[in-house]
Amino acid sequence: MAVGISGFLALAVVGVLVGLAVSGPLHASCKIDWTFGVSCDSVKSKLKNQISAWTTADNCKNGGEKCLYKFVSESGNELRAIHETPVKHYKDDLTFTFGPSSSASSCNVHGFSTSETWYALLDYGTNYCNLHNLVTGSGLDKTTGYTEKTSDSVCTQYSSANCTVY
Repeated sequence: MAVGISGFLALAVVGVLVGLAVSGPLHASCKIDWTFGVSCDSVKSKLKNQISAWTTADNCKNGGEKCLYKFVSESGNELRAIHETPVKHYKDDLTFTFGPSSSASSCNVHGFSTSETWYALLDYGTNYCNLHNLVTGSGLDKTTGYTEKTSDSVCTQYSSANCTVY
């Protein structure tokens, strides 16, 4: 039993040290804040349509991870989905929270993606790409007044993310 506890403690220490070394979240995840120059209803609709368009593995036949999204729920100001990686079949939970904006013709959104795998520390920017790919795939990044705000401190391996791969 002592070996099991010491092994767990060693794993916990390694996790903390890796987290400190990358100075990001201690679990593979990503938080992003966006502003879009369209109504929140339009943003929700475009995100849901993009999730639906990328439900099957068909879009990933030649690589990338713009596939295997699944709509989970919409409730009030929140939209939930799951993304499954096409090679190793890891699952990540996605949440889009729609907040008040200064105008009816714009929308503030907080995005969060987190790995369902409890021991995931690093992710090659996958959680960033889970969210970013939906935004760019739906064309929301082309709206007037579009902004995206995140950093390595709240988004695992953001600065090295390659969303053509992940």
